[in-house]
Amino acid sequence: MMVASLIYGLCAATSAVCAGMLLGAYRLKKYRLLLWSGLCFVGLAVNNVILVLDKVILPDIDLSSMRLLVALIAMTVLLYGLIWDTE
Repeated sequence: MMVASLIYGLCAATSAVCAGMLLGAYRLKKYRLLLWSGLCFVGLAVNNVILVLDKVILPDIDLSSMRLLVALIAMTVLLYGLIWDTE
């Protein structure tokens, strides 16, 4: 269980770092795809934090539907940016 906790935490941290780097690059370059990708990674970081809550901190409570909803919203944001946002 300790190794799984470490991996879940590292996944959350990696997603958060990617989100920060993408949003920081968007502030400098103003490419809209960086914005949509950064927002997607924010959602994925939240998804990973909920995973840590679900599997490690609150194992008796099922948070899988909340995780799936957050992941769906994150992917929908990226999909919107890829399809309908033009530069």
